[in-house]
Formats: sequence, structure tokens, C-alpha cells
Amino acid sequence: MSVKDKINELLEKKEAVMLGGGIDAINKQHEKGKLTARERIEQLVDEGSFIEMDVFVESGSIDFGMDKRKVPGDGVVTGYATINGRPVHIAAQDFTVIGGTLGEAHANKICKVMDMAVKMGTPFISINDSGGARIQEGINALSGYGNIFLRNTLASGVIPQISIIMGPCAGGACYSPAITDFIFMVEKTGQMYITGSQVIKAVTGEDVTLEELGGADVHNSVSGVAHFKSASETECIEAVKKLLSFLPDNNLSDVPQYDCNDDLNRISAELADILPEDANKPYDMLDIITRVVDNGDFFEVHKYFAQNIIVGFARINGRTVGIVANQPKVKAGSLDVDSSDKAARFVRFCDAFNIPIVSFTDVPAFLPGVGQEHNGIIRHGAKLLYAFAEATVPKVNVIVRKAYGGAYIAMNSKTLGADMVFAWPTAEIAVMGAEGAANIIYRKEIAEADDPIKTRQEKIEEYRSKFSNPYVAAARGFVDDVIDPADTRQRIASTLEMLRSKRESRPAKKHGNIPL
Repeated sequence: MSVKDKINELLEKKEAVMLGGGIDAINKQHEKGKLTARERIEQLVDEGSFIEMDVFVESGSIDFGMDKRKVPGDGVVTGYATINGRPVHIAAQDFTVIGGTLGEAHANKICKVMDMAVKMGTPFISINDSGGARIQEGINALSGYGNIFLRNTLASGVIPQISIIMGPCAGGACYSPAITDFIFMVEKTGQMYITGSQVIKAVTGEDVTLEELGGADVHNSVSGVAHFKSASETECIEAVKKLLSFLPDNNLSDVPQYDCNDDLNRISAELADILPEDANKPYDMLDIITRVVDNGDFFEVHKYFAQNIIVGFARINGRTVGIVANQPKVKAGSLDVDSSDKAARFVRFCDAFNIPIVSFTDVPAFLPGVGQEHNGIIRHGAKLLYAFAEATVPKVNVIVRKAYGGAYIAMNSKTLGADMVFAWPTAEIAVMGAEGAANIIYRKEIAEADDPIKTRQEKIEEYRSKFSNPYVAAARGFVDDVIDPADTRQRIASTLEMLRSKRESRPAKKHGNIPL
């Protein structure tokens, strides 16, 4: 065979592999509204940048007729590329090849590209579309999952890990995305579940569809497993690209720097008008966030889950910051089990990847109730306390209105290590609200008064004037400055610039024991 013949043979073999499970399987994938693995990668990465690895890997299994089946690439496409000029490593399961099931060679390919991502310090993106473990390979397939989970864990806090669910992700396969930093799901086609609907029906009698069980809506709003949902694969891919624009390549990199065309000294007089005169009335905290960050561009994370707290990414002076803020229009902005978990995980991600944290506090309490207590609000609230206390990145807090009790402490307070705490003149920093405090402190006087209602109101106003303000805290150094709301952007920007050189060391230890 001549050199030319060998080259032609190579091209023919590659062409066959590129077809995955064949034209019929590709057509079926398209009929479901799904792209193929390589089509997804093509949309995600810069044109012509993807270099595929392990193209010719096939299954080594011989049991249950596997020796007679062609399994191109063993059902997964792996390699490296650039997205907006920045390097990434990728693994995309190919549902056209035996339903994208995971066998030993399939897992080895994923492990190999993950190892490279860690060595090179690049984000790792996994596109999931699989029927789960390849039953024909038995324990070898299961051990493959274990090898992936181990690498997910070792890479955690070292490189950003992003999972995209564009098809089924069932059983043990769910745990790899669950360990990663962010999960994207496509509505109607992306599903995650440990146990399928048929098994659930047989065991518990519950009748549920796969979409009801583990669809994008469920995991974005109810379980909190997923962070983003999109109506289409194209929309999902664009969201992944936007997220990546905020993230550093790895834990040793600085946050991305973009040109800032938004005046750092911009005065936002309208900020003061957002707050209602009545401190018990709600407002939308997003109205404050978007007026402070560069160009009003805020990329919200976990948008549909635990909506009483807001987390997400923005830029100030062209540099990424993580935003954590109470949302007064949902449960009055109180902290509960889910919001504590949501915020704690986000804070820990920011700390791992050198992303400064800016918090906006308006929190009346940890949410009271028997259900909250029995579901472990003490344990879950402690996660948020732990996360802020543990974080060594620059931490700035703006107290907008209410900052009561333990919830105030949990929201990036000075005593937990916030580098700079600002308060608006509207801030109320106290153990509790004036109404509750007056009922306790002046209970006897109110009860014995000729006019208890009038006396109670007088005592409420007395307490409010003495303690429900930012100046008592400022007098003791728990607030660094009381600022005009209009100056918020300028003060945050100058503070973050000052904090760029922050260095903070902690006692040597293997790791802490966060109250999970």
C-alpha cells in the first residue's frame, strides 16, 4: 500500500468515525430536536479550533455481542478548543452511538481529557446525553463512573467545571454533574434522575413522567440541582459562553479584565428612590444591583431556585465580581434552608477562583417556622456563616435596609471578615426590628399603661430612633462608612481597587469541616 493509499485509508476511517452511529441515528437525534455531539461542540467553540483526541478509540468489550458491534469513539467525543480565544477542554457524549452509554473506554477518554484540563489549567466542559452505564460492560462501566467522580472532586476549586445536560442523564451518571460547579439544562430534552419513572412506579406506586421527575424546570426551581435552563440547545450554548466570560481559567489566574466604558464615578441618584418609605414594603433588589454594576449587566445564577436570595456575576471596572444579595420581594429577603445553601455554594466558588464578593444586605431574619427548624435551618444557615468566614477574597458589603440578628451576621458582616462594610442612611442594624424589640424590652410598661396601643407605638419609635439606624454600628467600627446611596458604585469600585493587593493567610490544615 502506497503512502497515498494509507492517507486515503486514514481519511476514510476518520470520515466513518465522524458519522458516529450513522446517518439514521443522526436523523433520529435531529428529530428529537437535539444536535449531535460534534454539532454541539462546533456551536460552542471558536470556528476551526476544536482538536479531537482519541478519535479511533473503541470498546474492548466482547461480552453480550459487543465484539460484533462497531462503537465509534466509544460513544464520546473529547478534545480541546478555544471559546472566545480562551482554551477549554471538552467531553461530549454521543447519543447516536449505543445511546451514549458509558463503558470502560468511554470513561477512560473522559478521564484523560479531564487530566489534561487540570494540567493545563483550563475550564472543563462536559456535555451529557447518555443512557447511563453500559449494561454489557457491568462493573467495568461502574468503575468508569468512579474514576470520573474522583477527577471531578480533585479538579474542584482548581479549574471551573461546567456540565451541560442536553439529553438523559440517569442513575450514577448524575453525580458527575452534581460535583461540577454549574449545571445547564435544556428544556424538554435534558433530564436528570437517579431512578427512572418505571422503577419509581413499581416500587412506590407514584406515576410520574421523566420531565416531571427530572426535567429542567424541576431541577432549576424545586431541587436546585441545576443552575440554568434554556429553551433550546443554541440558547444554552450561548449562556455557557457568557458564563465563561466571567470566569478565570483556573484557581491561580486573575479574573478576566475587560475594557470598562461605564463611568466609575457615575452618580446614581435614583438608587435612593428605589426604597419604599415604609420599611416593611418590598422592592426589587435587582433594581439596585443593575444600577451599580458595569452597564447594568448582571448574569444571575440559580435564578429560579430560592429566589429570596440573589447570586450571580457582574463586572465593576471591567473585572468580575460575585454578587450576593437578599431579595425583599420574596419572603421579605429572609434566609431559609435553600437560600443559605444556594448562597454558601456560590460564595465558596468565588473564593476558590479569586472572584471578589460584593453583597447587598436587606435581611430581617432567618425564616421562622417549625418546618424550617425541623429541616435544619441551624445547620444550613451555618453553611453561609462558614462560607463567608472562610473566604479570603476581597469582600465588600452594602447594608441597604434591614440587618437584623443572626441573619445580619451571616450576610458578610464585619465580624465574619468583610473587608469593607458600607451602610446607607436607611440601614437598620439591630438584634431585631423595632416592633419586636419594643414588645420584649417594654412589655411591662406597655401592659401597665392607660393606653397600651399608644404607649407601644411610642416605645417602638423610641427604640427605632436609638438603635434602628446605621450609626450605632458605625460608632463601634462594624460599619466603615455611612454613604449616600448615589455614591454606591464609586465607593465599591474604589474599595475593590484598594483590595486588589489583599493577602490573607489562614492556619495550616488539611481542610475545614463545613456543616453539610
